[in-house]
Amino acid sequence: MDDPMYASLVDLQDLVNYETAAFWRARRVKALHLPVTTSSISSPMGLGSDSLPVQVDLFGIPTYLADSMQFLLEYGCRIADTGCYYLMPSFRGEETDATHLSQFFHSEAEIPGGLDDVIDVADAYLRHLTEAVLRELEAPVAQIAGGVEHLTDFLAKPTTRMTFDDAVATLDGSDEYFEFHDGWRTITRAGERRLMELHGPAVWLTHFDQLSVPFYQAHDNTGLKALNADLLIGPGEVIGCGERHTEAAQAHNALTAHGVSPDDYDWYLRMKKDKPLHTSGFGMGVERFFMWVLRHDDVRDLQLLERANGVLTTP
Repeated sequence: MDDPMYASLVDLQDLVNYETAAFWRARRVKALHLPVTTSSISSPMGLGSDSLPVQVDLFGIPTYLADSMQFLLEYGCRIADTGCYYLMPSFRGEETDATHLSQFFHSEAEIPGGLDDVIDVADAYLRHLTEAVLRELEAPVAQIAGGVEHLTDFLAKPTTRMTFDDAVATLDGSDEYFEFHDGWRTITRAGERRLMELHGPAVWLTHFDQLSVPFYQAHDNTGLKALNADLLIGPGEVIGCGERHTEAAQAHNALTAHGVSPDDYDWYLRMKKDKPLHTSGFGMGVERFFMWVLRHDDVRDLQLLERANGVLTTP
């Protein structure tokens, strides 16, 4: 209670809430109040799965705590035609570490349009928040972070953009920087850091191998590259975004390719069949954003109340 970093953390949380609402209100994107439970997790077990779901028993009915409410944002876009967003907790089944929380705050949005549209708006959102930090909290942030040059440097130039294939070529396909699976690849934290050293302070890394991302990410005309992007800044990936399948048949084929039963996503397929819509979305881990702002190396310190799977905490 006496640590000045936590007083600043409260100020940062308050600022993100306020400025997120201001950013989206200016773009006529609507806030949704969504549940924290779901029967349709966005990272099911299968190829491209990047998290473990948290299953609970809710009055005798197996359900999941929300790992993301992206699917309901896609639904929301079919009602709010200018797009929609939320800022709420997400739950993951992995152990916590320096860059992962099992419960974290998620700033997610879905808008009409494609990958370029969502990259532009996500980049603008991060710049909007960064400008607000400098305007409202420059002195305390500078004291904790040892300066604010990392923030002003980010604002001073456009964000670098490169494809995953370009990144592999740039880093010579090193095993230190990439993991190679059966027909698809992923980048390591070391690889993310090296790209930021070479091309930073921020890098949009786009067009991952299709099977390395969840089924809901649309793909290019070859069917081999996903229409997705990660924003690398500070600790690594802070924002993930992508274009969605417009047609039900596309989503069905992707489910099959990723080894996920279409039966579990029947409502999602019916939604796309009944009202096809071209949308894209992004999600930002709020505590990872704080890691970058405060130049802090352990996301577990950036919770006011610690939560870890399998650990009983009070309060």
